[in-house]
Amino acid sequence: MKKILISDKLAEDGINFLNEQDGIQIHIQTGLNEDALCEIIPEYDALLIRSDTQVTGRVLKAAKNLKVVGRAGIGVDNVDLDVAMEQGIIVMNTPDANATTTAELAIAHIFSLSRNLPVANQSVREGKWERSKLTGAEITHKTLAILGFGTIGRIVAQRGNGLGMRVIAHDPFVAPDIFAEHGAEMVDLETLLKQADYLTLHCPLLEKTRNIIGREQLAMMKKSARLINCARGGLVDEAALYDALKEGRIAGAALDVYEHEPPKDSPLLSLDNIVFTPHLGASTKEAQVAVSVEIARQVVRYLQTGEAINALNLPRLSADELKKAQPFMNLAHILGKVLVGLIDQPIEKLEVAVFGKAAQAKIRPISTEAMVGLLAGQFDSPVNRVNVENIAKRQGITLIESQTEESEGYQSLIKITGHCTDKAICLAGTLLGDHHPRLVSINHFEIEVVPEGVLLITRHDDKPGVIAAISSILGASNINITRMQVSIADEQQSAMMVISVSEPLNDTLLKAICEVPAVHSARIIVL
Repeated sequence: MKKILISDKLAEDGINFLNEQDGIQIHIQTGLNEDALCEIIPEYDALLIRSDTQVTGRVLKAAKNLKVVGRAGIGVDNVDLDVAMEQGIIVMNTPDANATTTAELAIAHIFSLSRNLPVANQSVREGKWERSKLTGAEITHKTLAILGFGTIGRIVAQRGNGLGMRVIAHDPFVAPDIFAEHGAEMVDLETLLKQADYLTLHCPLLEKTRNIIGREQLAMMKKSARLINCARGGLVDEAALYDALKEGRIAGAALDVYEHEPPKDSPLLSLDNIVFTPHLGASTKEAQVAVSVEIARQVVRYLQTGEAINALNLPRLSADELKKAQPFMNLAHILGKVLVGLIDQPIEKLEVAVFGKAAQAKIRPISTEAMVGLLAGQFDSPVNRVNVENIAKRQGITLIESQTEESEGYQSLIKITGHCTDKAICLAGTLLGDHHPRLVSINHFEIEVVPEGVLLITRHDDKPGVIAAISSILGASNINITRMQVSIADEQQSAMMVISVSEPLNDTLLKAICEVPAVHSARIIVL
């Protein structure tokens, strides 16, 4: 008999499903603090939670029989994934179960803004009849601009098409075919902002997406445009949004999420051209049922068959296979991180080739880890070698693998190539002493780099004075250079330089380097 503890409120349908399963016994006890959870958790095989239960490292270490933690929903900030991995406990979530609900709320906000519904409702309640004052706007034939084209963004696109809207979208990690498949035109961010009648956000909150809609972006939008955020608080600079709305630089906004929740003291609350909801994105009966039933199914499937659906931390190798592949997996992960830092278009195909001793290990864990390096940090949920293949497939990325024991001049060599619509970038790496990774080429530039810390990578013409000028800019900003490698492609009279620096460069410094005569590009990669 497998015992499941439910420590947060789940929909009755999910509980009923569990009660119907043979060999499953459930116990419901909510509101447990860490001490209480530690006391009872050793007797359970599975733990089902939402966002309230804190599954700390201490809880996981006390869970002597626990095999799986199931999160009804997407976020797992309340679970210590590292300790779960150490303890061999699977953590799984339901990333798509409430996608429709969130997408529909965004559409609802579009209508609400267009027809002044909250103001009209209040006006009638106050005994007024302000028909001319509350004249709205049709959404048919308007441009629906979607920032972030994951599952939710794609549902919004389908709904927008059904409403007769023109749909455009931007997501640097989605292949062009995916946009077309869901009826959206792929555009760059600037075009998205300038053409939007309605801009709706559906991207994760990451360091690079924080305040992705700020003063500069709002200034690009039409005065008649409206902004909707049902994704994550922090994507929008709320101070900049306040100024834009107050000064009439955009027509309106609707927010379901905020930098600080609830937004008690926000100046936005004083404006009339903005609509608020209290983080209702997943708050429908259908969504609550969907996430509860889905996580119940997933946990039962794992307990009965060992199949882990939407697992976030499950290793796929035996101990011996992992030991043999691990150094090459680490190298592939690094190459993936470097590749994503060098490429500025969606990758449609990732090609992974292994040579020499690397070909003696299983290739799939190596290529999978290259994809993890490529995609990690781009989504709300953790990306690892368990879920990355499914994520890559959703993004329209095809994986191609090849292996040969021919060495190509190295005892072991890994090449990864990212193919975009009109270009490709190929990286090669090797191991020194079987454990020390080295980047040995970037496209046709042969260059030996220790891939760690912060790397500044430049492309420039092979002319005197370039290196000195870049070094001078770094020195004037008190940024130390620890290593420097330069490679020259004589036939093209071009050069590449990789500099290990003491800290990341801000946009101002990168711009200053790009303004050095003969410099074509400069990129920062943090490893």
